[in-house]
Amino acid sequence: MSEDHRASIIIPAYNEGEDIVPGLDRIFEAVHLDVEVLVVVDSPDDTTVPVVEAYAAQHPALRIAVNDYGRGPAYAIRYGIDHATSDTVVVTMADGCDDPRQIDDLVRLVERGVVVAAASRYMPGGQQVGGPRFKAFLSRTAGITLNLFTNAGTRDATNSFKAYNAEFVRQVGIDSIDGFEIGLELTAKARRLRRPVAEIPTIWLDRAFGQSNFKLAKWLPKYFRWYRFAFGRQLTLDELHELVRTTRTSPSPSNTRKQTS
Repeated sequence: MSEDHRASIIIPAYNEGEDIVPGLDRIFEAVHLDVEVLVVVDSPDDTTVPVVEAYAAQHPALRIAVNDYGRGPAYAIRYGIDHATSDTVVVTMADGCDDPRQIDDLVRLVERGVVVAAASRYMPGGQQVGGPRFKAFLSRTAGITLNLFTNAGTRDATNSFKAYNAEFVRQVGIDSIDGFEIGLELTAKARRLRRPVAEIPTIWLDRAFGQSNFKLAKWLPKYFRWYRFAFGRQLTLDELHELVRTTRTSPSPSNTRKQTS
């Protein structure tokens, strides 16, 4: 891994166009650590590409990448993590809902030894403003009950806004192929391995422009799979890989190309 940057910020994007600019503005205003910012799209004709390329002319730490793993946010996140140059990776969304003021602190938590650092809407000091009520209810219930019954280390396991130790991600691999459940997957894997997870409060605001690409009905079963996976005894790394393989409900591609056994 390169040591030129303290962290790599991964932003999956799909036809955001100019709507991505306010979020990028806030990131470059709020983040004080030396980071790279990698916006990942599914195709070179995505409307996000020319906007990011123009923006990068003033911000050399920003680059665009075209994901060739497969379409959708899970593949975009996997591609971004695989092509990050730092020991710490941060995943945040292109819609501007996340508060980038937490990024520096999330990175420092990983540098202190946690493998997953979560920005939490559901701990004291956190808040979710707007968004579909049913989706928020499910997310809050899942996060709070998971922490209550498994001591997962965060009350907001479903939030995609997290920082990760890149070596941990390479070790456990990423098996999600749909949606944004990667945050829950990696939290569940950390819990089964008894690796440290921590959280800090964040305030999430529903996007004021553009349209969300979140598909609740399609992705809910994927979230439930990882919610159930978090329960159980401590596993070794080999046992974790075997359990994931045997509980996989549908064929999926291999884990990230950098995964080690």
